[in-house]
Amino acid sequence: MNILKFQNEEDFAVTGANLIASLLQSNPKAVLGLATGSSPVGVYGKLVEMHRKGIVSFAKASSYNLDEYVGLPVDHPQSYRSFMNEHLFNHIDIDLARTHVPNGNAPDLDAECLAYDRMLEDNGPVDLQILGIGSNGHIGFNEPDASLSSGTHVVDLLEETLEANARFFDKLEDVPRQAVTMGIGGILKAKQIVLLVRGEEKAEAVKNALEGPITTQCPASLLQSHPNVVVLLDEGAAKWLK
Repeated sequence: MNILKFQNEEDFAVTGANLIASLLQSNPKAVLGLATGSSPVGVYGKLVEMHRKGIVSFAKASSYNLDEYVGLPVDHPQSYRSFMNEHLFNHIDIDLARTHVPNGNAPDLDAECLAYDRMLEDNGPVDLQILGIGSNGHIGFNEPDASLSSGTHVVDLLEETLEANARFFDKLEDVPRQAVTMGIGGILKAKQIVLLVRGEEKAEAVKNALEGPITTQCPASLLQSHPNVVVLLDEGAAKWLK
């Protein structure tokens, strides 16, 4: 595990973008695993800049997002499809038909989960998976539990996750109570994982994930078992590391 700490947002974002751009330059048909949230926004912004300068192309790449809310219209401003369109897809040359986000409005969510896993199996493995981390240690929407699901599944979001995400909605009651998320097994199949974490409120989760025991009560701790993980942290997120 390679842990990098940054004193400013610019270096954090540029480093993350360079990891993705370097992959695409060496493998234009790369399969990208993408995440939403505040930590990757700057990285996506730098990728857009690099694309506009002709440094990187996404024309032959494909992408799979980690998760999506259940029951939120796809065009809702807080849907993860809308997030990806706003921050990345609408500004680069990727074929939208090769961008995949779980369908949280599928009439049969169990069938949707199985279909998503089949797509990943048929078109993967993911070459580079972007991850964030929740303040409770979740990755994707894999919440702390006595056991964790390997495949894509529907999850009931914990109260602390709902409260953390309420800032994106008018009020807490508007936050969807469920999400479709790629499972831990699917995440760990990626050839390389890049964990992006910003903010002092994530410092305890980062310490537990990187220096604590491997436990399902901190799903991100399972990243310790992966052979190729790069961790990018700002000063706040790295505060409690030894």
